[in-house]
Amino acid sequence: MQPLIDHARRFGQRPEEFAAYAAGQSPDVLFITCSDSRVVPALITGARPGQLFELRTAGGIVPPYGKGNPSGEAATIEYAVEVLAVQDVVVCGHSHCGAVGSLVRGDDLSAVPAVRDWLAHAAPDGVPGRADDPAVTDAVHGHVLAQLLRLRSYPCVERRLSEGRLRLRGWYYEVHTGAVLEYRSGADSFEAL
Repeated sequence: MQPLIDHARRFGQRPEEFAAYAAGQSPDVLFITCSDSRVVPALITGARPGQLFELRTAGGIVPPYGKGNPSGEAATIEYAVEVLAVQDVVVCGHSHCGAVGSLVRGDDLSAVPAVRDWLAHAAPDGVPGRADDPAVTDAVHGHVLAQLLRLRSYPCVERRLSEGRLRLRGWYYEVHTGAVLEYRSGADSFEAL
């Protein structure tokens, strides 16, 4: 922890570099990804402060939309789309995902009931994939597509899509190589950017 504290102390000693950020934000992209510490959106994309609005959840899960059941995730999506008017939403899954791997293997999560209940949002009927694949590549690909489909159930997302003012993108990040693939609907596959 100490190296992180030391960096934070040095970081705050350059206020002139950050003064412009006080005027507000206008990111073009909502980046939805996993909380996994190996997945760093700004590092992957080269984004500077103010360029990405981020939503990080265990497994990169987009919960079902429900008017009577607000969540921080739904509020973040709605704010990004309605208030910030982002033009793109990226759902970025990653290799070696513990959440997706747990679903594929059918792990016993009774010791972590909040995790178990959260992961049920991802796939109430299970996640297809090969349990012997440590990268869980196919399962993560399917998971990303399921989250993109779930996003379409959000009224603000569906409206902006129908108006042609929003694009949804599915990405897959390989933590062991740094490669990023994007889902191409015409080929129905994830391909290099």
